[in-house]
Amino acid sequence: MTETRAETSAEDLVAEFDAERPARRLSGRTAALVTVAALALSLYALHQTFLPGAVLPYRMAFLAVVLPLAFVCYKARRGGRDEPGPFDWALAALSLAVCVYPIVVFDDLIRRAYAPTVLDVAAGALLTLLLFEACRRTVGWILPVVCAVFFAYAYYGGYLPADWALGHRGYDLDRIVAAFTMGTEGVYGVPLDVAATYIILFTIYGAVLDASGAGRFFVDVSFAAFRRSRSAPGRTVTLAGFLLGTVSGSGVATTVSVGSVAWPVLRRAGYPREQAGGVLAAAGIGAILSPPTLGAAAFIIAEYLRVSYLTVLVYATIPTVLYYLGVFLAIEMDARRYGTRAVPVDTGGPWPLIRRFGYHFSSLFVIIILMALGQSPFRAVVYATLLAFALSFLDRTPGGEHRLTPRRAVRALAAGATGVLPVAVTCAAAGTIVGVVTLTGLGLKAGSLIVGMSGGNLAATAVACALAVLLLGLAVPVTASFVIAAVIIGPALLNLGVTPAEAYMFIFYYAVLSEVSPPTALSAFAASAITGGNAQRTMWATWKYTLPAFLVPFAFVLTPSGTGLLAQGPIGEVLLAAAVSALAVAVLAAATGGWIIGPAGPVERGLCGLAAVLLLVLSPWPVLAGLGVAALALAVHFVRRHREAHP
Repeated sequence: MTETRAETSAEDLVAEFDAERPARRLSGRTAALVTVAALALSLYALHQTFLPGAVLPYRMAFLAVVLPLAFVCYKARRGGRDEPGPFDWALAALSLAVCVYPIVVFDDLIRRAYAPTVLDVAAGALLTLLLFEACRRTVGWILPVVCAVFFAYAYYGGYLPADWALGHRGYDLDRIVAAFTMGTEGVYGVPLDVAATYIILFTIYGAVLDASGAGRFFVDVSFAAFRRSRSAPGRTVTLAGFLLGTVSGSGVATTVSVGSVAWPVLRRAGYPREQAGGVLAAAGIGAILSPPTLGAAAFIIAEYLRVSYLTVLVYATIPTVLYYLGVFLAIEMDARRYGTRAVPVDTGGPWPLIRRFGYHFSSLFVIIILMALGQSPFRAVVYATLLAFALSFLDRTPGGEHRLTPRRAVRALAAGATGVLPVAVTCAAAGTIVGVVTLTGLGLKAGSLIVGMSGGNLAATAVACALAVLLLGLAVPVTASFVIAAVIIGPALLNLGVTPAEAYMFIFYYAVLSEVSPPTALSAFAASAITGGNAQRTMWATWKYTLPAFLVPFAFVLTPSGTGLLAQGPIGEVLLAAAVSALAVAVLAAATGGWIIGPAGPVERGLCGLAAVLLLVLSPWPVLAGLGVAALALAVHFVRRHREAHP
C-alpha cells in the first residue's frame, strides 16, 4: 500500500468502502433539484411523526421519493460520470410512475390483492426490477442476486420433489408480484417502514449534529481526555469512534472520519500500520453496536419484538460495555508490546473544551431521557434534533461556521434524507425476501432443517447460525443480512427454546461483526487504506480486537444466566453475569494479546483462552473451573517470568 494510496481523501475512501454512501458529486441544477426533493422527504418524515397518516400510503409515498433519488444520486457503474445521463433520468421517471401508481389506485388495489389486474402485475414487476437495479447501484450486485434467487425459489419451488423439506406448491408470477407490492409483507413491509420512520429521523439528527460541529468536538475532546499516557492514542481513537458513531451511524464512515485525524497521532506514538488500522476499524464498528444510536437493524428488532427502542438499547448496554472493555484491554497490551509512547496533542485540557462545546452532548442525553419518560423514539429524536439546531447558535468559532442558518439547515436536512437512500433501498429489496418467506413458509422449513442437521443440539445450531450470518454479511450490508437471517435462521434458534430477544440480538451482533470478519472486512480495508498497511494483516488485527464480541453473544443464547447480559432478570443475576463476563473478556484479551504482566507464552495464552470459554458458560461449576484455569495461567506466567529473570 503506497503513501499515495494512504493519503486518499476521506470522502473518496467512504465512497469506495462504504456501500451506504452516495457516489455522485452533483452540482448545478441537478444538485438543487436533489436538495429540494431531499428536503421535501425530510419534512414529510417530520410531518408524519406529529401528524401521522395511514401507514401503507406513507410507505408508498416515501419509496416514491427515495427510488427516483437513488437513480439520480448513484452511478450505474464505478467510475461513471457524476452528472446523471438520459438513461438515469428515464429510470428515475419510470420509478416515480410505478411508485405513484399504487397510491393513485390505493383503495381498489387493496381490495384486489388476491386477484391483481394485468396493470397491477406489470407495475409491480417493474417496481421490483427497478428496486433491484437501485439496490445494485447502492450496495452492489450480490443482494439483488440473492433476492432473485428467492424469487426463483417461489416460482420454481413447485418443481422440487414432494418429499424435500423446502418444497412447496409453487406460485405464478401474479401471486408473487402481488405478495411483493400489494400488501405489507413485501416491499412495503416492516424493513421499509423502519427506514421511513426510525432511520430517516436518526439520519436527519446525525446530519444536524454534524453540521453543528459536534463531530469535530467529539474528536477533540477524545484527544484531550487521554493525552499523556503511552496508551492514550489508542484509547483516544476508541472513545472518538464511540462518540462519532452517534453522528455517522456507519462503521466505515466512522473508521474513515476518525482515522483521517488520528492516524498521524498513532504513527507518532509508534503503532505499526496494521495494528493502528485494527484499532481504527474496531472503534468504527463499535459505533454501530453502541447506544443511543445503534445500527439500522436495531430499529427492526424493536419492530419485530413489538418492544420500545429503549428496550433494545437496554439489551445492548452490557454487551457494548464488554466490547469496549475488550478493545481497551487489547490497547493497553499493545501499548506495552510495541513500546508506544505518549504524543502531545495541542487540544488543551478536556474541561475547557467541555465548558465551551459540551452542549453537543445535550441532545444525546435528551433522546434517552425522553424515551425513559415515555415519549416515542420518533418524537424523542425530533426533539433532540431541534435542540441540536437551537444549540448550534452557541457556536463561538470565528464566523460562526457551525451555526445552522437557514441555508445550512436546509443542507443538513437534505443530507439527512440522502443519507437514508441506500438503507431504504436495501430495506425495500430485503422486503421481497420477507415476502417469499411469508408466501412459502420458508422460515419454518429452513429452521427445522438447520435444527435437524445439528441433531437438535443448541450449541451446534448456534454455531451454524453464527457462521451463516457471517457468511451472509460478507455479501450484503448489515441491515439486509439481519433481515434475511431473522426470517430464515431465526426460527432455528426459536425452535430450540431461545427467546425472540436473545435470538434477534444474537443475529444482530453477528450481522454487524460481518463488517470486520475475514475475508471481506470493509472497515478493516478502509482503515488499511488510511494507514497504508497490509489489508489482510489489518483485517486480522481488527479481528483480534473484536474477538470478545464474537463470543459474548453465545453466552446469552446458550446459558440460562445469559439473559442477564441483556439486562433481563433480577438485578443480582444481571450484575453477576456482567462481572463474570467482564472477567472472561479480560482473560480472553490476555490470550489474544499475548500479555499478562509481561509477554505471555503459548501455555499461558492457551489456558487463558480455555478459562474465557468456561467463564462465558455462566453456570456455577464451569465458572469455578474457569477461575481455577485462569489462576493456573497466572501462576504459570509468574513462574516463567521468575525463571527468566533469575536463570
